[in-house]
Amino acid sequence: MVPYGAVEPIVISGTGLYTPPHSITNDELVASFNAYVDAFNAAHAAEIAAGTLEALQASSSEFIVKASGIERRYVVDKEGVLDPAIMAPRLRERTNDEPSIMCEMAVAAATEALANAGVTGAEIDCVLVGCSNMERAYPALAIELQALLGARGYGYDLNVACSSATFAIQAAVGAIRSGSATRVLVVNPEICSGHLNFRDRDSHFIFGDACTAIVLEPASSVKHGRGFEIVGIKVATQFSNNIRNNFGFLNRARPASVDAVDKLFVQAGRKVFKEVCPMVADLICAHLDELSLRATDIKRMFLHQANLAMNRLIARRVLGRDPTDAEAPTILDEYANTSSAGSIIAFHKHQAGLAPGDLALICSFGAGYSVGDVVVRAR
Repeated sequence: MVPYGAVEPIVISGTGLYTPPHSITNDELVASFNAYVDAFNAAHAAEIAAGTLEALQASSSEFIVKASGIERRYVVDKEGVLDPAIMAPRLRERTNDEPSIMCEMAVAAATEALANAGVTGAEIDCVLVGCSNMERAYPALAIELQALLGARGYGYDLNVACSSATFAIQAAVGAIRSGSATRVLVVNPEICSGHLNFRDRDSHFIFGDACTAIVLEPASSVKHGRGFEIVGIKVATQFSNNIRNNFGFLNRARPASVDAVDKLFVQAGRKVFKEVCPMVADLICAHLDELSLRATDIKRMFLHQANLAMNRLIARRVLGRDPTDAEAPTILDEYANTSSAGSIIAFHKHQAGLAPGDLALICSFGAGYSVGDVVVRAR
């Protein structure tokens, strides 16, 4: 790890957020799910009565809030998700000459981030797109975005699931320090509704859609008092099958399982909770120790917005006590889990009150397992 102050600091000079126009409350989602359950149980009443098939259980808003802390979520298409006969987003097929929907989201978030940083697209010479699922294999979304923004240099996509944003920040810092880029745009477009199984009671409520963007550049090119200086970054991965999505281009080579549930998001929730929370807390504590910092030095923790209980437990392990709402702000209630975008949404929306010199951390974690921790200092 390069010690803080040994090289010119790199700064997050601007952030941006795209929020889809459609919001779905827990009550709306539950009504759709329970209508599907009733129809399924009625259609299979004989098998259920004979004991050869298990009846599906209804969901409830109370169950969702207790299990996750989620109250609503934004999606790119509401009608298809809430139709009990579809229960998936329905999106217009676009021609190859039109911007893809993920790129359209990325442009919106990037435009705000560039404006907040006080720079133009032409001043960006590296574009990194990190997210959990891409709508196509190639060409890279980052290159499409680069063209639409008029950015220079190069771009590429990366996927470390929910940790894609923090891993992309690490890649951006490395690019600037190596001299291969002078100003980097990191974008995280997530259409999680596209890979969520809305017919699974244990997970039908988890995800929402959103896109975030951040601009990173050397401190010398940023006005004094603007942005957040990168103090340190620490990432780690450890292979686990407890969060998985087996959708991919080889599915057509295995036609018997092309519509199996594992081609959507699946997880062993209890195992994830038990294994990921200590992994994340230990990484944060080790990182702070490497930076000669104490947990009490951190004024705000922008944690991955996957589950409220997970965030509270991680913060408690780090701080040695329960965090206040100001210390560990949540956007989970409004946005649900937006995969890689979650911690950046929290960072984007809850920077107020941090004074120059205050330390904060951005932390993401998810499938892999993967964990990324970025310590920043307000300027």
